[in-house]
Amino acid sequence: MNITMLGTGNALVTECYNTCFVLQENEEYFMVDGGGGSAILHQLKHAGIDWKEVRTIFVTHKHIDHITGIIWMIRMICQHMKQGEYEGEAVIYAHDEVIDLLLDLARKLLPKKETDFIGKRLHLIAVKNGESVEILNKRVTFFDIQSTKAKQFGFCMELGDGERLTCCGDEPYNPCEKKYAENSTWLLHEAFCLDGQADIFHPYEKHHSTVKNACEFAEELHVKNLMLYHTEDRNLSHRKELYYEEGRKYFSGNLLIPDDLETFII
Repeated sequence: MNITMLGTGNALVTECYNTCFVLQENEEYFMVDGGGGSAILHQLKHAGIDWKEVRTIFVTHKHIDHITGIIWMIRMICQHMKQGEYEGEAVIYAHDEVIDLLLDLARKLLPKKETDFIGKRLHLIAVKNGESVEILNKRVTFFDIQSTKAKQFGFCMELGDGERLTCCGDEPYNPCEKKYAENSTWLLHEAFCLDGQADIFHPYEKHHSTVKNACEFAEELHVKNLMLYHTEDRNLSHRKELYYEEGRKYFSGNLLIPDDLETFII
């Protein structure tokens, strides 16, 4: 299985794309979030991924830097269904508030001849806390991260042989996630900025964490591989080395700081 980071930035970045990614096994794809606009199509193209092959999507929450790109995916899917250029079906999972918002936006922004495919071939499915579904032939469990802001879900994917990939969304680790995050083979966690630059970026005011915070959580949870994303972009050209230098002080496992469009083997 591969993971391709389509975007790695927080909501206000201009030098990279907002955080979203694709998991791929064989010729099947699972996309998580869509970033803030039509650039999701650009990112997929330059990652070498045909957007028509992305048949399963999960949206963590309704912030515009995560959900707006999904409207473009809905538009493209429904439009090409209408034109007879899209075969089969597609599914979007999210909690109920996100599903309601996506339906409302689609019906207000897109023509009825396209949105008529929603519920017929494009399925928007609300999932509950603790609910599991099969994606990429893996058991995926969605969970409420108990966000202090918009309601937000993360997920845990069972990779086989006791290995797990856990996505904690874009807020700091919450103890309610322990049963999913602890001993994860892969943990995807936000890191808004360096701890040494917290006075510049004010992560705590936005309920985000620093590299140090994220690495300390991962160490306590006995995580093997930690991937940091949802960052600021002022340090982008040296982000890898700077974040790695700080993170290695607090995390003994394998630390990854991806760039946009970078792919890793899971």
